[in-house]
Amino acid sequence: MFLWMVGGPQSFSHVENRFSRSTETVHRKFKEVLNCLCKLAGHNITPRDDTFTTVHARIQDERFWPHFKGAIGAIDGCHIPVTLPSDEVVNHTGRHGFPSQNVMAVCDFDKRFTFVVAGWPGSAHDTRILNDSLVKYAHRFPTPPPGKYYLIDSGYPNREGYLAPYKGQIYHIPEFRNGRKPVGKYEVYNRHSSLRNVVERTSGVLKAKWRILKGVPSFKPRTQKKIIIACMALHNYIPETKLPDEEFDKCDEDE
Repeated sequence: MFLWMVGGPQSFSHVENRFSRSTETVHRKFKEVLNCLCKLAGHNITPRDDTFTTVHARIQDERFWPHFKGAIGAIDGCHIPVTLPSDEVVNHTGRHGFPSQNVMAVCDFDKRFTFVVAGWPGSAHDTRILNDSLVKYAHRFPTPPPGKYYLIDSGYPNREGYLAPYKGQIYHIPEFRNGRKPVGKYEVYNRHSSLRNVVERTSGVLKAKWRILKGVPSFKPRTQKKIIIACMALHNYIPETKLPDEEFDKCDEDE
């Protein structure tokens, strides 16, 4: 029932009719599964190699090696639309123009989430969320060791362990299409964007698979946050099954 709801998305009433269960049963089971998946997230939303000694095969591609040999993943804010009471809409509306939660997503090059922070309003800046997380979750955050770093976009500041592209240079992938080639060391360096957009592709697969994230219903904010984290735990679980999956397979083909 839970998977049908978050994948659909489907309302509680639709679930009641589809599975011939009472309102009380559907609500209770939804909550039970949600809590179990949030516990799973504590175990499977983590790096596979917490020492970051293994160099991913994608980094060894001639487009990126040896220039990005220290890259261990990417970080970005993922905006998840949410339904809120009218008095909370303004605070949760950011530059995208709709109320959302700004979810900080850290992922590796296998399109797995390795750390997430949900619950921030859509108006919160990505840098603020990262800085707060580095302090608040210092004991759990997968901090890059010396010589390693996360790829970030130009909205974040450059600092040790976090590598942003050169500002003022062309670096978005569409700008190099149709024969446009990078010119000079700064633009060549910004193959950075091709590598960093793994976090965007990962978030795209997440939303395509769990369509409740295209507009989380009007649950309490804490429950909305838990739904987002639960879907991320499910996202990480799917590749472990080794079974075919339409959304993951399509992303791999597009890559």
